[in-house]
Amino acid sequence: MGDSNVKTILRSAVLVAAVSTLTSVASADSIPGMRGHDHTGVTVPDMAQAVDFFTNVIGCKKAMSFGPFADDKGTFMQDLLGVDPKAVIEEITLVRCGFGSNIELFKYTAPDQKDATPKNSDVGGYHIAFYVDDVAAAKAYLEGKGVATRLGPLPVNEGPAAGQTIMYFQAPWGLQFEAISYPEGMAYEKDAETVLWSPKDPAK
Repeated sequence: MGDSNVKTILRSAVLVAAVSTLTSVASADSIPGMRGHDHTGVTVPDMAQAVDFFTNVIGCKKAMSFGPFADDKGTFMQDLLGVDPKAVIEEITLVRCGFGSNIELFKYTAPDQKDATPKNSDVGGYHIAFYVDDVAAAKAYLEGKGVATRLGPLPVNEGPAAGQTIMYFQAPWGLQFEAISYPEGMAYEKDAETVLWSPKDPAK
């Protein structure tokens, strides 16, 4: 076999491998028809307090409320939601916050209910982040409302997240929040194949 034939075969093998790699990336597993993040659900101790905080402090808008849901005789609640069979959802309220996805608030009672708000460092811990135009202005506003805020505004000047400014704050019942802003984008975006979705531009 001549050198030219060997080179042709090698080129073909490399091309097939490259196409195979691209195809496997393009056809990565996904939930069929998955479009995006619809909502985050949060269980709160007091629905009136939570709705007041989200609407009159954060600035979200209440969309709807419904409930209660319970099953005194069967295991519907356990089968559907993985909770105690005697758990009761007293009320569900959904709020919309600017151009972000929705937040679903739950008021539960349950025989095995725990009252332990996780820290950000705990496994299962979480926070809700809101994009704002000015983190310093957000902090001043929140403190004027009597909301507990943490260190910040903290600008990030190095690494892939450079360009963002952050500040954490907390609801009266302990739920963790973050105010974040990156008006000029973040450093990672220059070479990224995937750019994170952002609520700062509702057209995207």
